[in-house]
Amino acid sequence: MTETLLRGRLLTFHRDPAGPDDAEAYTYLEDAGLLLRDGRIAASGAFADVALQAPHAPVVDHRPHLMMAGFIDTHIHFPQVQVIASWGAQLLDWLNGYTFPEELRFADPDHCARMAQAFLDQLTVNGTTTAVAFCSVHAASAEALFAEATRRDMRMLGGKVMMDRNAPDGLRDTPQQGYDDSAALIARWHGRGRNGYVITPRFAITSTPDQLEMAGALAAAHPGCHIQTHLSENLAEIAYTAELYPEARDYLDIYERFGLLGPRTLLGHAIHLRPREIDALAATGAHPVFCPTSNLFLGSGLFDEGGLRARGITSGIATDVGAGTSYSMLQTLNEGYKVLQLQGQPLHPLRAFHWATRGNAEVLGLADRIGTLDPGTEADITVLNVRATEAMALRAERASTLAEELFILQMMGDDRAIAEVYVAGTPRKAAARGAARIRHPEPA
Repeated sequence: MTETLLRGRLLTFHRDPAGPDDAEAYTYLEDAGLLLRDGRIAASGAFADVALQAPHAPVVDHRPHLMMAGFIDTHIHFPQVQVIASWGAQLLDWLNGYTFPEELRFADPDHCARMAQAFLDQLTVNGTTTAVAFCSVHAASAEALFAEATRRDMRMLGGKVMMDRNAPDGLRDTPQQGYDDSAALIARWHGRGRNGYVITPRFAITSTPDQLEMAGALAAAHPGCHIQTHLSENLAEIAYTAELYPEARDYLDIYERFGLLGPRTLLGHAIHLRPREIDALAATGAHPVFCPTSNLFLGSGLFDEGGLRARGITSGIATDVGAGTSYSMLQTLNEGYKVLQLQGQPLHPLRAFHWATRGNAEVLGLADRIGTLDPGTEADITVLNVRATEAMALRAERASTLAEELFILQMMGDDRAIAEVYVAGTPRKAAARGAARIRHPEPA
């Protein structure tokens, strides 16, 4: 049995705060203890009380920093780590100009393995302990991601994309190959360690009806798997999709007809929705995923989180690297605040931090395992430093409330504000940062 006792300030959420004054939605302790035992949180509460339960456990003192659950990223592209920050026009141009050529490189298992290490390092140094990843069409890409996540005991969800048209040679499968590769990956990785497989038809433009039918068959055969795809990100994309599926009532109807909608479905972007599509989301429990840095970068549009929430639709929030411009969920919350502000939908910092932790865990149906600091949950923890930079420290001198501190982190924070990251109870930030420096040395 391995025990460690963490000391610091603590914030964990019990539900989505109804407003700035909803103190019952969370627990905040000025001097807290978190007892970690064999990768899980064994106890949580006032430090003096928790310390009595483990008098011989080594203590790691993180004061005055703030301990929270690790961040969860619900939509990110593993093969795009080397095309982030590539100049582009809009979605379809960006895919053809950068994404598809880059993903061709993932036919090489050695490249996949190197990129998997770098990808998980970047997540870790930014405080993200769980992600839902799109891999490339190559089964080797998913193999590499899951193998590296298993080595780190890191909770990871992902799947190889299925795409059998409108992509270059070497980046297409067939309906049967997409099914067979995915089924083999499910058998090998789903539920192994902390891995979860996600059935991943990239989007309607790159899948024929035959392939979407195969994806639906996979979903029916493996109801414990999540499903991820893209929806209504860009007006040109929507128009092209309508040409490819003229019989569909709208974009979402394509996925609906093939049995791909349900509470485990994650729909990246979902910006330009029609009323019938919103009705269908509400009826099926499928989850849109807000990708603010990507939506701004590609000029795709403004996500209507408030309108969807009013219909009882729960959305995730995510980086969408590589069209997304930062691995940091803090910077994602920053840009998300601005997108919603433009629509008169203020994002209070308490709601923002709930969204990136317990909120995203709820979207995944995993709030009993991750997203909080509750006893019995997996010990994925991010330690935040509101004084990480000189500018943040200067601003923090005038902060007098928890909400003000959170807002500084939300608007000014990035990887520098992440003081430590625990994955399954093991401190990981220093190792991840050091490995990233070795693999990506500074120019001479």
